[in-house]
Amino acid sequence: MSHISVLLHETVDGVLAGRDTGIFVDATFGRGGHTKLLLSKLDQNARVYAFDKDPQALEVAAQLEQEDSRFKIIHASFADIQAELARIGITEVDGIMADLGVSSPQLDQAERGFSFMQDGPLDMRMDQRNALSAYEVVNDYSEENLSRILHEYGEERFARKIAHNICVSRQQAPIRTTGELIEIIKRSIPAKIRATGGHPAKRTFQAIRIEVNQELTVLSESLDGMIDLLNDGGRLCVITFHSLEDRIVKNIFRKNEHPCTCPPEFPVCVCGKKSKGTVVTRKPILPGEEEMETNPRSKSAKLRVFERKV
Repeated sequence: MSHISVLLHETVDGVLAGRDTGIFVDATFGRGGHTKLLLSKLDQNARVYAFDKDPQALEVAAQLEQEDSRFKIIHASFADIQAELARIGITEVDGIMADLGVSSPQLDQAERGFSFMQDGPLDMRMDQRNALSAYEVVNDYSEENLSRILHEYGEERFARKIAHNICVSRQQAPIRTTGELIEIIKRSIPAKIRATGGHPAKRTFQAIRIEVNQELTVLSESLDGMIDLLNDGGRLCVITFHSLEDRIVKNIFRKNEHPCTCPPEFPVCVCGKKSKGTVVTRKPILPGEEEMETNPRSKSAKLRVFERKV
C-alpha cells in the first residue's frame, strides 16, 4: 500500500497561515506528502528543512533535494531539531509540522517488523542505528516491565496475561518473529474478545513500537523547543494517532498558552511566566468522511495547532 498523507491540506494550510514565503520545517518527512504540497505553495525565496531517521524516507528526501533547491533533509530525530538547525545557522522558523504516524510502507514491509498482518523479524526500529529493537523488548524485559508497557502504551486490557505468556514462551526458546509473538497474544486473549475490536495484536504492537522508539518521551521533550523556534505568528501543527500522543500535545499546548503557576486566589501573577502564544484548535481537527473512506488509517488522526505570540 502506498503512503497517503493524512490531513494533508488541513496541515499545510494550518502551518502556512496565509503566507507564501519563510522558513518551514517538516519534523517527520516520511514519504514527503506534506512537504511536497508545502513547497508547491511557497515562493522561490522560501526554505523547507525536513527531519527523518528512516532509511527509506531519506532516499525519497534525497531525490526531492535534487529536484528542488529550496529543500534540505536532515538525518536526525525531531528531538534534535533546535541543535541541528542551529548547526546550519537557523534559530527561528515560520512554521513546523509533525505527522506522528508510522508510514504505510513501514507498516506493510514485513522485514521492518511493524506489521501484525505479516510475519517478519521482531524489529520495529524507525532508525536502524538504534541498538534497542522489539526483539530485546520481548525477550529481555521483565514480566513486570512488559506488563506496564502494554498497559500504559497500548492500553491493553490483557497486558498481564500477555506479558506472562511471553515470559513463559521465551524460556523454551527466544521469540524471534512477529508471527510467533502474535500467536502468544492470541492465546492470551479470550476467544469472545478476539472476535471483536480488530486484530488482537494491534495494541501490543503499538506499545512495543512506542517503547522501541521512545516515541512519547521524544514527543514530550521536543514540543516546547519547537514552540520556542517559532517566529511571531509562526505555527506548530501536530498530527497524532492515539490518545496518549494527543494528550501530550494538548497539555503542552495548553501549558504554553497559560503557563502561570500562581494559586487561583492570587489577585495578580507573581510567578513571572508569560504566555508563548495561542492554541488555534480548541478541539482537534479530524479527517472528513471522504478521507476516512479512502484512507482507513486516517480514522484515528487528530490535528492540533499552536500559534506563537512573541
